[in-house]
Amino acid sequence: MYTSSSRLLITRVSTTLIFRPVTGAALRKAQAFKPLRVGVNPHDYYRHFSLKSVLRLKDCVPEIENENIKKTEAAWPHPQYGLEQMETKISYAHRKPQDFSDRVALYLVRLLRFCTDFATGYKHDVDPPKAICDGEAVVASKPYKMSERKWLIRFVFLESVAGVPGMVAGMLRHLHSLRRLKRDNGWIETLLEEAYNERMHLLTFLKMSEPGWFMRMMIIGAQGVFFNSMFLSYLISPSTCHRFVGYLEEEAVLTYTLAIQDIEAGKLPNWSNPNFRIPDIAVNYWKIPEGHRNMRNLLMYVRADEAKHREVNHTLGNLNQIEDPNPFVNTYKDPVEPRPSKTIENIRPTGWERHEVI
Repeated sequence: MYTSSSRLLITRVSTTLIFRPVTGAALRKAQAFKPLRVGVNPHDYYRHFSLKSVLRLKDCVPEIENENIKKTEAAWPHPQYGLEQMETKISYAHRKPQDFSDRVALYLVRLLRFCTDFATGYKHDVDPPKAICDGEAVVASKPYKMSERKWLIRFVFLESVAGVPGMVAGMLRHLHSLRRLKRDNGWIETLLEEAYNERMHLLTFLKMSEPGWFMRMMIIGAQGVFFNSMFLSYLISPSTCHRFVGYLEEEAVLTYTLAIQDIEAGKLPNWSNPNFRIPDIAVNYWKIPEGHRNMRNLLMYVRADEAKHREVNHTLGNLNQIEDPNPFVNTYKDPVEPRPSKTIENIRPTGWERHEVI
C-alpha cells in the first residue's frame, strides 16, 4: 500500500509495463523534465521509430572534450546568407525535363519520394502526386497530419541519405583525376563540400532527436542501397546523376518550405514558442545572429542550402563532365555580368545553361 505522497511512473522494460513508486528527488527530477527543447509533445511518451522513453533522451552527437583543444572549426566555413536574401531569393521551383536522361532522373526521384514518404509516415496538406511538377505545390489541399516529431523523423531520414551523392561523386572524380593524371577543374571540392553541408544538417537535427534502433536500421539499409546505386550510376552517366540530385533537391526545398509554412501558420506550437532554443551547433555553423535564433530561421538556412545544391547539380548536369570547369569556383573576366558563386546572391533555381558559364 502506497502513501498519498507516492506516485506511479510507467517505465518500459522489454515489452512489459511495470509500476514502481517514485518519491523524493526522483519525483522532482521527473516532474522537472521539459521536452520543449527537443520539439516533442509532452503527451507523446515514445518517439516514432524508437522504443526509448522521452525521459531518457540523450545527446546523440556529443562534443568530444579535450583539455588541450578549445574549439574545432568547420573544415568548410559556411558562406554568409542574408535573412532578406533567404526570404526573397529562395522558393520552390521545378526544371522541366529536356531529354530522356532528364525524364529518367525525374522518374527515379518520384519513386524515391514515394518510398521515403511511406518510410517516414509523411502526410501533409499538399497532394503528393502534384508536388514535384505543380507550380501550386505549396497550396494546402488536404487535412493537416504533421507534427514536430514527424517533421524531425523526416528531416533525420532525408539528411542521412542526402549526404551520399556528393561524397560518391567527389570520390569517383578524385579517383578519375588520379587515373588520368589530370586536374578535375574544381568539381571535387564543391561536391565534397555539399556532402559535408548535408551532414551538418543531420547533426543539427540529431541535437533535437534520438533515433531508435528501427530508424537506425532503416538508415543503414537506405545508405547501402543508395550508395551502391549512385556509385554504379555515376560510372555510367554522371550528368544523369547530377540531374537526379537536382530534382531531389527540388523536393528538399519543397519539404522545408512546407515546414516553414507550418510554423508560420501556428501548426507547430513547440517550434513557434519564443523560448524554443535551436542547437548551438547550428548557431556556430551558420553564424545565425542574435535575435534570429529560432526554428523558423534555422529551417530557412537549411532550405537555402538545399536550394543552392539544386542550382549546383542542375548546372553541373548541363556541362561536359570531363572537360568543363566548375563554374561555382571560377573567377570570370567580366565582373559585372551575373555569374554562379558560392553564395545565393545570383542563385538560379533551375541551374545555369552551359553557354552562360563556359
